[in-house]
Amino acid sequence: MLGMVGFTIQVHAEILVILPETGPMSRAGLSIKQGILSAAQASKNEIPLKFVDSDQKTIKALLKQHVNKKTKMIIGPLARPDVEALINLKPKVPVLALNEVYPSYKSVWQYSLSKNDDALALLDYIQHDKVSKLYVVREKGTEAESINFLNALFANYMGEVDPVEHMPKSISDREGILLLGSNQWLTSFPKLQKKKIYTQAIAVDEKKALPKGMKFCDVPALYIAEWDDVVKAYKDKPTSLPYQRLYAFGGDAWHIAEQFVLDPNVKSLTFNGRTGKIKIDGNRVERIPQCFERSKNNLVPL
Repeated sequence: MLGMVGFTIQVHAEILVILPETGPMSRAGLSIKQGILSAAQASKNEIPLKFVDSDQKTIKALLKQHVNKKTKMIIGPLARPDVEALINLKPKVPVLALNEVYPSYKSVWQYSLSKNDDALALLDYIQHDKVSKLYVVREKGTEAESINFLNALFANYMGEVDPVEHMPKSISDREGILLLGSNQWLTSFPKLQKKKIYTQAIAVDEKKALPKGMKFCDVPALYIAEWDDVVKAYKDKPTSLPYQRLYAFGGDAWHIAEQFVLDPNVKSLTFNGRTGKIKIDGNRVERIPQCFERSKNNLVPL
């Protein structure tokens, strides 16, 4: 019976994947594609995938050319303007868009590696540490890399935020320090382990450990070898951490789409994914990243 179900899905269902495979966003698009393929190959449900290149093509033209009776789900597009264009078309086929925009539509779920999600997860631990005042120190010249993360913090933190030019010499038990900059910059500060210190995941470096005691939140699949498909994607095409995150992103995108194809009537979904805990209720995919603390020898999940 299971074999017949798998055969029926293979014949009558197809997932259309719209990603930039050429052009300026091609590296991101191809990394997500690699993650989708690895997760699909590891799945027992052989749902066919059809990949189309979105570069220099309108979403309207792509849907007209490639959506047919077999299309049961669409993954993509990736660029914000393309997601907005797709929503304006009010698609009849369910869509898992790979970015978040302001407009919404009932058949379009929006999923992204939002810096806002990273900031909210870290804020939970800052509040757990009973920090009522947070000093923010940013490395000069890298401010643009942390602006979205910092904006999310300002919008959601209930305590006092104090941006300062230099590292405070001393802090009280109810104070903490958020350091936003490169790994090399972070490791230049001595004796950080006695303070409540936090950072953004972009400071993580594969070759050099963060200072002891530092906390951050990120995609768990980069640090916990639980998802064989992400490990395989990296072995097949080794790449830097930002693109490894996209391998995990593609893997979770596949898993979400797979669930919607297998059960078109599903209204909500919760699972521990490669990019964090995933909760779907309504049209937004909520992602709660995993937080870690650097101990003496390794990273400890919080």
